Amino acid sequence: MNTPRIALVTGASRGVGKGIAIALGAAGMTVYLSGRSASQSDSRLRGQLLPGSLAETAEAVSRAGGQGIAVPCDHRDDEQVRALFARIEREQGRLDLLVNNAALLHENLIDPGPFWEKPLDLVDILDVGLRSAYVASHYAAPLLLKSGRGLIAFVSSYGAGCYMHGPAYGAQKAGVDKFAADMAVDFEGRDVSVVSLWLGPQRTERTAIAGAARADQYEAFLAVAETPEFNGRVIHALLQDPQLPTLSGQTLVTAELAQGYGISEAEGRQPPSYREMLGEPRKQHPARVI
Repeated sequence: MNTPRIALVTGASRGVGKGIAIALGAAGMTVYLSGRSASQSDSRLRGQLLPGSLAETAEAVSRAGGQGIAVPCDHRDDEQVRALFARIEREQGRLDLLVNNAALLHENLIDPGPFWEKPLDLVDILDVGLRSAYVASHYAAPLLLKSGRGLIAFVSSYGAGCYMHGPAYGAQKAGVDKFAADMAVDFEGRDVSVVSLWLGPQRTERTAIAGAARADQYEAFLAVAETPEFNGRVIHALLQDPQLPTLSGQTLVTAELAQGYGISEAEGRQPPSYREMLGEPRKQHPARVI
């Protein structure tokens, strides 16, 4: 009997993280889930309570065929993050996959207008979203090195390369792309790969509310949007891909990866790549300054 592979998905109470975790569970993985909503949500958007909790995600992962393990963790607190990885080490002895998904998305993120007319705390995505991904990767590294074949995947978007939702959002996405490129250099020869993934528009609890408020802008996108589970299947395929080390350090478009892996949405729909419309990932210069 094969030993299940071990994953951690951060920000897994709802949305993208929840869907990715469920897909990994369906592949038989043991999935640790971190986030602030332990048993009930206190997050709101446009005055509406966003559904979802770690407990619900853990149950869904287990129903899908894996093992879901909920670990409440505020990714603004480095000590809580350290304790999270200490628990994984104590219970599993290794980690095969880290999905850095946690991010603080302000409810005014998609409002029109320049950044100085929006609340200053939109910049908090650089704390929970950028800095938090670095901290999680730092503590994950020793466990991934014990795996024999580990992967760090950053959840990014086309906003890294074009104007999307303002400068704070764009900087966070561009930042995790650079994390992938540079961490891959540090992991060279050590059987751990690092990629950043550009997801297309997602069908989540948050985008359903936001899309209703801005139907003129989002209706067409959401009609062909990806499900988070679709992206979870792509991440699992990456983890299994014998060519994964050749992709390390790159920023990749999940819709394009899906076509190569033969992955589609449940109804057979193939989500499109927006490379022509929104741009392509930046290529890292080969120079190295040590």
